Amino acid sequence: MPLTTRRWFRTIVLLTSFQLLVSCHPERTYVWVDDFKGSALKTEPITIASGDVVQVRVFNQEQLSARTRVRADGKITLPLINDVEAAGSTPRAMAVELERRFKDLVKNPVITVSIEDRKPTTVLVVGEVAKPGAYSIDEAPGLLHLLVSAGGLTLDASDDGIFVVREGLERRIRFRYDSLLLPTGKAKGFKLEVGDVVVVE
Repeated sequence: MPLTTRRWFRTIVLLTSFQLLVSCHPERTYVWVDDFKGSALKTEPITIASGDVVQVRVFNQEQLSARTRVRADGKITLPLINDVEAAGSTPRAMAVELERRFKDLVKNPVITVSIEDRKPTTVLVVGEVAKPGAYSIDEAPGLLHLLVSAGGLTLDASDDGIFVVREGLERRIRFRYDSLLLPTGKAKGFKLEVGDVVVVE
């Protein structure tokens, strides 16, 4: 079974399992975003991920510099030091580690690491939207932007039936469409995460 097909199958299984779960516990089917105690407004440093393209520059040592893609095992290969763990590190943390690795090979190494091209991060949008499907949250992870990208709500959609299903959470996170239009508030500031499923009923 191709990888993409397996991912879609896993998503369908997740949604089916979730629906069975909430049918058994109707009083625990959702939590309004204003009452959500999770990481809705969290900000985290950008870290390197598998599939990203990173640029490693060793000052005055062009032959040791490289532009390479992070492999599925989370590593990259660099001249002289071979495999290096990259996934999960910030660019700065990785640069510090590389300076440590290179210090026996280069006098006073000065290294910078940057992410040149990020692997697309997507979430799935299903239900009463004009164009259901997978959408990128790299540039704008807000829920309103995502719904606009999906063509907006259909005429049959419920204005207060917008849910985010997040793996690891027992309850869905519920939104009112009007709250997404407000300039401030938890709904406006809610950050989607990779693996989220947005369901519009």
